[in-house]
Amino acid sequence: MKYTLRVWRQNGPDDRGRLVEYTVDGITPDMSFLEMLDVLNERLLLDGDESIAFDHDCREGICGMCGLMINGTAHGPQKATTTCQLHMREFDPRKPITIEPWRARPFPVVRDLVVDRSALDRVIESGGHVGVHAGAAPDAHAVPVPKPDADRAFAAAACIGCGACVAACPNGSAMLFTAAKAVHLAALPPGQPERGTRALTMVQTQDDLGFGGCTQAGECATACPKEIGTDVIALLNRDVLWKVD
Repeated sequence: MKYTLRVWRQNGPDDRGRLVEYTVDGITPDMSFLEMLDVLNERLLLDGDESIAFDHDCREGICGMCGLMINGTAHGPQKATTTCQLHMREFDPRKPITIEPWRARPFPVVRDLVVDRSALDRVIESGGHVGVHAGAAPDAHAVPVPKPDADRAFAAAACIGCGACVAACPNGSAMLFTAAKAVHLAALPPGQPERGTRALTMVQTQDDLGFGGCTQAGECATACPKEIGTDVIALLNRDVLWKVD
């Protein structure tokens, strides 16, 4: 199959950038989206052109490196799927595919489709950890954890930090990411002592980094490849208000 692609090309954060049209042939329905980009890059190099820069690592939907805006949708048209797990059978060869990087002030473009998402790391560094001295590890069943608490922690911990929630949000908010990283700790006993401080510090850090405020648009949960719901934002807000009060 042959596809027409409109790919964002940008030499760096200070470059204006532009969409460049390419045609790529020989694509099979079972190829992943990133494999299709690999094929295009091989042909660009053979023609003496610069390859398209894009992030990727595990290609298994785990690492969160591969995020792209595909036809204006974070990670593309298939729900609960990362870009690397998206296959070309989801696209009509008769229609062009527009590929762009994440769009958010805290995510400056490094080159082409690669953005600097280290701002998310700064949010985690500010409080996404357990800092109290807990001593030696207790026996596995020494601290009972209710099943609902364990399920809540597990669901929030599924966040892979891809940044799709930020890219999809009309405000460029990172609240779903921040909430997931805070709630999965707050739901379990080791994270309880720092619960309020952690929540307040992480929210303040994301604000300082230039992320927008949350207005409950819900686009973040729709774009999340791990289907993390906005209920974690409500839990984070509760902890912030508890600390402020």
